[in-house]
Amino acid sequence: MGQLLLQNSLQELLFCGKFNRPKVHNYRPCWFVDGCVQSMRSFTCRSLHYSIQGSWKLANHFEDPITHNNVFDCSEGESDTLPYVQTLRKFPKQELLRKAVLVRFDSTILLQEEADHIAQSPSNALLTIRYLLEAGAKVILVSDWSVRNNLKLFDSESIADILSSRLQYKVVPVRHISPVRLPEMESSERADIFLLDNLSEFKLEVANCPKFAEELSLGIDVFVNDSFSHSHKILASTVGVTRFCDVCVAGFQFEESLKQLRNVKGTKKREPYMAIIGGGNFLDKASALQFLASRCEALIFVGMMSIQIMHVLGLSVPLNLVEHGALKESLDVVQSAQSRNVQIVYPKDFLCKNVQLPNQLEIFPSHRVLDGWVPVDIGPVTLDEIKSLLTKCKKTMWIGPVKFHKSSCISGASKLAQILTQLSQNECDVTVVGNIACEALMKEPNPVSVCNMIYKASVVWEYLKGRKLPGVLALDRAYPFDTDWNSVFADPSKPLVVDIGSGNGIFLLGMANRRKDLNFLGLEINEKLVRRCLDSIHRLTMKNGYFIATNATSTFRSIVSSYPGELFLVSVQCPNPDFNNPEHRWRMVQRSLVEAIVELLVPNGKVFLQSDIEAVSLRMKEEFLKYGKGRLVVHEGGNAITSEGWLKENPFGIRSDWERHVLDRGDPMYRLMLSKLTNVEM
Repeated sequence: MGQLLLQNSLQELLFCGKFNRPKVHNYRPCWFVDGCVQSMRSFTCRSLHYSIQGSWKLANHFEDPITHNNVFDCSEGESDTLPYVQTLRKFPKQELLRKAVLVRFDSTILLQEEADHIAQSPSNALLTIRYLLEAGAKVILVSDWSVRNNLKLFDSESIADILSSRLQYKVVPVRHISPVRLPEMESSERADIFLLDNLSEFKLEVANCPKFAEELSLGIDVFVNDSFSHSHKILASTVGVTRFCDVCVAGFQFEESLKQLRNVKGTKKREPYMAIIGGGNFLDKASALQFLASRCEALIFVGMMSIQIMHVLGLSVPLNLVEHGALKESLDVVQSAQSRNVQIVYPKDFLCKNVQLPNQLEIFPSHRVLDGWVPVDIGPVTLDEIKSLLTKCKKTMWIGPVKFHKSSCISGASKLAQILTQLSQNECDVTVVGNIACEALMKEPNPVSVCNMIYKASVVWEYLKGRKLPGVLALDRAYPFDTDWNSVFADPSKPLVVDIGSGNGIFLLGMANRRKDLNFLGLEINEKLVRRCLDSIHRLTMKNGYFIATNATSTFRSIVSSYPGELFLVSVQCPNPDFNNPEHRWRMVQRSLVEAIVELLVPNGKVFLQSDIEAVSLRMKEEFLKYGKGRLVVHEGGNAITSEGWLKENPFGIRSDWERHVLDRGDPMYRLMLSKLTNVEM
């Protein structure tokens, strides 16, 4: 009887508005009045005219309430390419005990010839593996390597020996790719760490084959990605496996590289930031150069792209070295830089070789290279100019090789590394990007302590172009939030309503506008929509509504568990209303999300599910009842039910934007309310 009274009380509270409920002449649940409808219509129109400038101001305004420890965010578009990710540093260490952990390591770092130097310092790449072992985890390593990286490396046995030496733990190679077979190895040979087969031998790795990724993740409890250099690629070992692992985190090396990546974009303030740009292929990098022109005070070209810049500026250069397909793009970059008063610096002299006599070298002014000679390196005048110019800056990035034509001359790179090393010792923020640049820096005394290094230039170029990095996005699954709820809500002790996949926020904003006695939180993966919703909350001066840009499937527990009040209601409405990607509809409601909701929901709390696709609603219902483990039951609450068992009407009287769209076209919605039971033994 007591349980029934509690259920009836909650039903009245939820549907009839016991907290300051307005008087109505019937008991049809309606929280939306005409004035609120007009307000929301106005909101919809305003959303269409949302400005980027407004989003930047808003991001600043609403950034304070939430602190993301060991996570990475960017503003004004940067967050679209670098989402929040959970790191191994933040993950509870005690939860690693006796867990099978798959580590995707970067062979470029751990197997390079300079690794002996790194091993003598607290390398983050080594720290990741040692940290896991000290936590009591069973570590399985996987990576790709080839003879091209190091002629001494041929097979897994050689790799295992090198890793054993550098880690000071026994690494045993296995001749298969599936970790699920490791117990067989453990019974025959003792090992601290297992090393799976070379991924470069599997074409399914590059194809991101789901079956291959699933096999790679069999028996794995935690996936640690510590191979940042592959972030721009879609691989089975970096992206595919995250679909099959409940916990996916960034290792220490990945974490540090991600921090450095964010740093290369500079800041909003026009601090003295200069970029040293090497390499070629101007056409492919034009958008990245445009971005650098918007952030830097000077663009210093030291590689093949300098030929392109000089040609556009009207200087005499060897025409056979000009990238003719990129003339328009190079002109646009120059004009963009000039319009912002960004200084463009190009080589004033070249070290050249004779075409007929390759061993004959001579220095020429850059605009007066004689016929029969080709540039192979920058000259001393250029280096002196760069050194003088860099003394004025507080931050610099060197990306791309100092290399021309097919030359192997790198003396310019070595001298540039010396300049940057000295500069960094004078409190200048120096970042070096690319294998050749990093190798040149590694030969300098104490380079690790004074300069930031990112070995894979391709990752940085993709980031500067504004493109998403699949390897980073795949880790956007379970990052920790430390939320200042007192800043988010006027009274965080009020019951909380969470709308998962809140979209344009029509439903949640309408609820928050009508029910001041409750707090409302929208979790939406699309950051642009979240910015618009936060803008509306700011303009409407709402004190009981808030939105967070996140993948709620995995972050729900982290966010909601710290809320001071009780979780009152959770709604999942029309997951991914996009017929171009129908498979996404099935992936929102997963076991981890259901278990988190059921655990945090107050006894007799409700879960509202609806979709315009009956199969999706059925799937959500089955998942909640299955993983709810007997704690959830279907709750009708006196509402009209169809013959198939669906609610005929929206019990709240407030429709989401997609629900309106579906009903306007004459199609049905499939709705269901679940209730959490009390005193259920687990």
